[in-house]
Amino acid sequence: MSEKEAETSIKLKRASQLLFFQRHKKLGLRGWELKKVLGKDFMSIIDLLNSELDKLNLQVKIVFEDFEAIDKPSEEQIDRARFFITIKNPLAVSDIISSGWRIDDIAALAAAIALIISRQGKAPKRDVEQILREKFPKWRVDMNLDRFIKNGYLSKDDKDILYIGWRTRAEIDQKMLMDLLLAK
Repeated sequence: MSEKEAETSIKLKRASQLLFFQRHKKLGLRGWELKKVLGKDFMSIIDLLNSELDKLNLQVKIVFEDFEAIDKPSEEQIDRARFFITIKNPLAVSDIISSGWRIDDIAALAAAIALIISRQGKAPKRDVEQILREKFPKWRVDMNLDRFIKNGYLSKDDKDILYIGWRTRAEIDQKMLMDLLLAK
């Protein structure tokens, strides 16, 4: 093994360690953090890691600050983007339940996301609470909304308006969710 291959192998292992284990409140790392540890060519390391993760049905997902998919991101956009590992194909409900989520929590999240999507990406928190309280007890609605916000599935501004969070944009296929909800 050449010196270059050995260095690449070490960087690949380091990248996987950094991305698999949560170090901050939010999952993953910013691009500048990866660049600091892996060097300027960290995107080539991420591409190599993606090819290895593909065998496990996983991928390195890149979420940009403005949540838009960017074809040719600038270096500054890459530095501010969040990188983390997620599944490549959607999970079945049984897989999600086995990961610790209750079926009614999944339903509440799906309903909240669907309502926010139907309102062009934002909805007053009281409206979301009102819809969820028709099916779930108040204490559970309050607990779930706090949990969804804390985990990044939803975000809230200072005027109590709920938005789709960074994690929903990264992990949930919103079009598929809406198609499933609207299917006859």
